[in-house]
Amino acid sequence: MRHFTDFNHWLHQRLYLHCMKKKKLNAALILTSLVAYLEWGGNNSMFLFQGEWEILSKLFNDPMSVLHPFTLVPLVGQLLLLATLFQKQVSSVLTFIGMSGMGLLLLFMFVIGLMGGNYRIALSVFPFLVVAVLTVIEHRKAFKE
Repeated sequence: MRHFTDFNHWLHQRLYLHCMKKKKLNAALILTSLVAYLEWGGNNSMFLFQGEWEILSKLFNDPMSVLHPFTLVPLVGQLLLLATLFQKQVSSVLTFIGMSGMGLLLLFMFVIGLMGGNYRIALSVFPFLVVAVLTVIEHRKAFKE
């Protein structure tokens, strides 16, 4: 009976640690997406968190002005990842859908930054890409166990 209790405790600890690690990675995905840097025409530039603030403020006043896939898909992705932070057991499906939604815009920005020679944009997106790869590895590792 003692061995069963030890195993049960060990299993509970492993599941708890995986869950906390997944939550930390999901929080890191959200935070690293917010520091992505955008530049366009002339002297226009902003961080993604500034753009999201504008989108959210316009969403209630003039919703038609923000209805575009490149604004809504990443925003929904962030909301899905935010929802996983409040789950008891982090959903891999919600994590991958949320990460993909945000990843579409950020990967596009990364490629544009590299192709255009604007390394500030590419480097600002790089932390998100690293955390995304670590998140995939962690979820695959937890799935195999």
